[in-house]
Amino acid sequence: MAWGLAGLGGSTVGSMGWAGSGTSVTLPLAQTGLTGRIVVIGGGMAGTTVAKYLRLWGGTGVQVTLVETEAHYTSHIMSNLVLNGSRDVASLRYTHDRIVSAYGVKRQRGTVKRINTATQRVILTDGTRLPYDRVIVAPGVQFDEAYGLTQADYATRTPHAWRAGAQTTLLRQQIAAMKPGDVFVMTIPKAPYRCPPGPYERACLVADHLKRRLGAAARVVVLDANATIQAEPENFHRAFTQIHAGVIDYRTDVTDVQIDPLTRRVSWTELSGDTVDLQAAVINPIPPHRATGSEPGDWLAQAGVINSSDGRWAVVDVLNYESTAVPRVHIIGDAAQCGLPKAGHVANQEAKICADAVLRALGQRAPDPAPVANSACYSPITANTASWLTAVYQYDPVTRSMKVAADNGSTLTGRAIEAAQINSANFRQMQGWFTALMGDTFA
Repeated sequence: MAWGLAGLGGSTVGSMGWAGSGTSVTLPLAQTGLTGRIVVIGGGMAGTTVAKYLRLWGGTGVQVTLVETEAHYTSHIMSNLVLNGSRDVASLRYTHDRIVSAYGVKRQRGTVKRINTATQRVILTDGTRLPYDRVIVAPGVQFDEAYGLTQADYATRTPHAWRAGAQTTLLRQQIAAMKPGDVFVMTIPKAPYRCPPGPYERACLVADHLKRRLGAAARVVVLDANATIQAEPENFHRAFTQIHAGVIDYRTDVTDVQIDPLTRRVSWTELSGDTVDLQAAVINPIPPHRATGSEPGDWLAQAGVINSSDGRWAVVDVLNYESTAVPRVHIIGDAAQCGLPKAGHVANQEAKICADAVLRALGQRAPDPAPVANSACYSPITANTASWLTAVYQYDPVTRSMKVAADNGSTLTGRAIEAAQINSANFRQMQGWFTALMGDTFA
């Protein structure tokens, strides 16, 4: 049946509904005879993809309602290029118009107040009640107040810019105002966090931009709470120690970070136990984050699906992304704890596996017993060069988890593959990858 296509690995990005040249292609809806009411909460990479493919693979009898607060989605992918002026935030905005007009997804603007799992209703703050047979939650992440900072500090003085938008523009303005001798300080929270290579990519792009503007006087201090680089370790080590040597000061196992948003002084504790105090010109704190709505008393926590050991994420069955705590509630994207990286390309893959499983459930069928997903990401290192990583994840029935397949496909103990070189060819290919991914999701 048509919905079984997702079992082949979530489909190849760019092969469904996108011509790859900026021209959208509308595919006909499958004729499955399935019926059901699906409510999707969140219109980012995961939510938009799952809404589109539920209709594309499920057909006209599958009613899909997408609940989203914002009028458009701003891609976090590529947003670091706003910081060096090679992109602007407007170029990263996408609407849901195509999935509404081409695939018949119903769009519902609003904010979720509650998921009533007993009556199977999604209740919005304006009183709207949306009945469902299955609800798919893709709310993204929210950011903790950390390092002595408040949400107001993030918005006005020390932007994290880990959700693309106004804070990205503010950080760009602050970097543009830096002078010789000024110091840029950024923090990286303990994993898991959104976009594993993203902070290291940001450090490289800021360092490159400052070198071009300020020469040898540029300095970027990276305070990583983790013991090691979390993605592309070989290429980012090369970038830190060779390409941006003398500019990037990368420190691991950093704890007790404290930031004064008014004076812009930063202090922290090194692994040795020593305390360091530094005056910064620009501070970019990437704070710890959690699933949106996961704070005690919030709507997602009230639904009973926030059940990770740290109380931040929703644990799911990776065969269908259904909550391990509450039936008929599926969680995908950054909010899920499923063993896969929290990244846009991965969210697109998770959405397809989930769509396939939900459609199978509507047809009284079990989910695909051997799902496959892939992860891919390009990381700009300078204004015109980039690296990349890729990995294929396969289901391991012994641990009931997704694991990286080795190069030869014979074991599930492999690792992500990095680009052999950091070069301009990768940078050019990066745009094609991004265009195809966003087209597959939004077009």
